Amino acid sequence: MSLPKTEKIWHNGKFINWDDATIHVLSHVVSYGSAVFEGLRCYETAQGSAIFRLREHMQRLINSAHIYRMDVPFSLDELCQASLDLVRTNKLSACYIRPIVLRGYGDVGVNPQKNPIEVYFACWEWGKYLGEEALRAGVDVCISSWNRPAPNTLPQMAKAAANYMNSQLIRMEATINGYEEGIALDKNGHVSEGSGENVFVVLNGAVSTPPLGNSALPGITRDSIMKLCHDLDIPVAEQVIPREMLYIADEVFFCGTAAEVTPIRSVDRVKVGAGARGPITKRIQEEFFAITSGKKPDRHGWLSPVGVPSAVVR
Repeated sequence: MSLPKTEKIWHNGKFINWDDATIHVLSHVVSYGSAVFEGLRCYETAQGSAIFRLREHMQRLINSAHIYRMDVPFSLDELCQASLDLVRTNKLSACYIRPIVLRGYGDVGVNPQKNPIEVYFACWEWGKYLGEEALRAGVDVCISSWNRPAPNTLPQMAKAAANYMNSQLIRMEATINGYEEGIALDKNGHVSEGSGENVFVVLNGAVSTPPLGNSALPGITRDSIMKLCHDLDIPVAEQVIPREMLYIADEVFFCGTAAEVTPIRSVDRVKVGAGARGPITKRIQEEFFAITSGKKPDRHGWLSPVGVPSAVVR
């Protein structure tokens, strides 16, 4: 299925036509994966369209670029405003937003510092990442034979394009073997994350997720889920998770911008709990969607209305 086109893409501060958003084949990013990016959702709420945790996503984009010595030529406020303007310009009520900071055409050597920095923001309509039914029934996943990169190899706190070559291997292996998704372990054999999602485990009424030291991305949705657990008086903590804990857990679920909150019903064909969405996952999921739909108050200030005046970014 091809990507649904929208009218405009934001490039270096200006709007261009979708089909004009092209790069040269010898751009540094093509040979070396020298890009960082983000993924955000704009939700259609009862109060109008709003982007979820816009400022936090843009700050992570800046952080990712900084790790790779990429100077983003726009401020945090300007990046936030670009996101709002993009959705408004394309007249979308709900969509996925993809900001990309890449190294463009210039030197072809490994050292990227002579190459120009290009910034693109695109958006399009995109449904549920693992399928609408997955939100209710859950998905079947496997433990991947591919580990997440060890510390001091590729920085996992950066949401970098090169990291997703590893994610592609995880996802392809899972798909070929009949699973919806794979879970990667870190270099020590502890649970890290999915190919594009953070992982949460529920055991004896408490929720846990791997710490960032287990090569997990500092997910914005991950942080949101932990805050929601506090709101709901559900014990939650970062904890090193052995592989076998996934098999004996009462519940396991993915979270992320694309996956949102997706239950896991089996791991390696071993049924998790009752083999369906569990009660704690359901509570968290319902709370998450109640806030993102505007049915419950935005008590944490997570939603940035698309229709606000340009001077306001939150």
